[in-house]
Amino acid sequence: MSDDLTPGFSTLAVHAGSQPDPATGARITPIYQTASFVFDDIEQAASLFGLQAFGNIYTRITNPTTAVLEARVAALEGGTAGLAVASGHAAQLGVSYFTTTG
Repeated sequence: MSDDLTPGFSTLAVHAGSQPDPATGARITPIYQTASFVFDDIEQAASLFGLQAFGNIYTRITNPTTAVLEARVAALEGGTAGLAVASGHAAQLGVSYFTTTG
């Protein structure tokens, strides 16, 4: 047995980017089928929409299920972050944007 505690590919493929649900103890990330999220108050909403804080605003922008996918793929690829998109065209545009803006 190795003393190396770094998770392997199979472990990352199953667990990277997710935490057990604190309310239920569920291990697997649920699929959040929602279009919008509730804000604590107007200040929190303004902070989120003003990109001063990170959080869920609208499911096409951020979503807890997508965030786990992005983190998991980044972990599998050895990256620091990931970006999931809904189509091949969106991926092409994203690559084009990120490679030209540096």
